Amino acid sequence: MASNFGIGIDKHSDGFGLKLEGDLDATSAYELIYAIKKLPEETAKISICTHGLKNIHPFGLDVFHRFMRSLNGQFTKIMFTGRNASRLPPGNS
Repeated sequence: MASNFGIGIDKHSDGFGLKLEGDLDATSAYELIYAIKKLPEETAKISICTHGLKNIHPFGLDVFHRFMRSLNGQFTKIMFTGRNASRLPPGNS
């Protein structure tokens, strides 16, 4: 994991908010995937704030995109916000 990567998780009334900080490399992407998988399955909405990301490495993005595609449409409950929001959903690299 990138030494400066971190994930803050907040519970909201309608789901969870994840706030990303630092660099997203391949290991950081796996950490993000693990954090998403640990959330309760009945979570209605997951909001991922990308404003704190400094660098998004291509391989980290590829790892995360493969995970998102594996959700078979269930990623519709995941919303991206922040200045890097358009880079994280699959098909937007």
